[in-house]
Amino acid sequence: MKENKKPILISGMKPTGKMHLGNFFGSLKQVIDLEDKYDNTYFIADFHALTGVKNSKEFRDNTWDLALDCLGAGLDPKKICIYKQSDVPEVTELTWFFSCLINVSYLMRAHAYKDAQAKGEEVNCGTFSYPILMAADILIHKSRFVPVGEDQRQHIEYARDVAEKFNSTYKKIFPIPEGVILESVGTVPGTDGRKMSKSYNNTIPLFATHEEIKKAVMKIPTDSKGVEDYKDPKECFVFKIHSLVTPEGELSILRKRYLEGGIGYKESKELLVESLDSYLKPFREKRSYYEKNPEEVKKILKKGADKTRKRTQETMAEVRKSMGISFLK
Repeated sequence: MKENKKPILISGMKPTGKMHLGNFFGSLKQVIDLEDKYDNTYFIADFHALTGVKNSKEFRDNTWDLALDCLGAGLDPKKICIYKQSDVPEVTELTWFFSCLINVSYLMRAHAYKDAQAKGEEVNCGTFSYPILMAADILIHKSRFVPVGEDQRQHIEYARDVAEKFNSTYKKIFPIPEGVILESVGTVPGTDGRKMSKSYNNTIPLFATHEEIKKAVMKIPTDSKGVEDYKDPKECFVFKIHSLVTPEGELSILRKRYLEGGIGYKESKELLVESLDSYLKPFREKRSYYEKNPEEVKKILKKGADKTRKRTQETMAEVRKSMGISFLK
């Protein structure tokens, strides 16, 4: 395959339910913003979802919903290759090869495994080897860059270590990936002040209606300061979400009112509802279009998988040869 002039950037998301603001600003928006700078690839990590989801209908629905969500949120399939992880079987083959190189003691340091143990949960083999599958997702593309949040640095560390281990054991095939961390994104607060997460049930859905937005926003906790009191925008969860969706001119005025007094939290929340509704309206409309045109979505995913497999098959041919597996061919 002719090498693309742009450096390869890979990212993905696990289908575990409807996309929310935290998913969008913490992951997908970064990829969309970088679409002209990199050769971007985005995958629906359905193999990763199998560690937790055991209901086949729920699994299918979540996977399909995420495809619609990505396209509805502005992922342009003409600029960003999108595919389902399960449509690229070379990933699982590479995962096995990597599994034969990595020690159990090293995997025991992974956050997901340690968190599950701390909660007393039964850990399946998929959860335990999660970092190896993630390393395969990244390295099979020979990607140099991976957009991640601050809390995902360990994923890059594992991918780097796996690449170095393979390169030193067999042949230097894999570039050492780097994390692309946009500091301006930060952590999106949920409706309870904690990090927005489905597990906390504190999300604002990315395709929420006006009423759903209003119901979620009005739950956001605030302090007891009055209308005329000074308020620190950096400490206000409502303002932090404003900073993501409110136009800069309006945001500057709002910041000034916070610092000088003259606005209550109720008004700030009402303004946030309108900003969110305006920001998300195009997303709702675009998602509705794709929902009404499922065959177009299927074609997009198939095209993405076909394009991806050309790359992954070339990588695996190199890997098999370096390991002595394909000597009969």
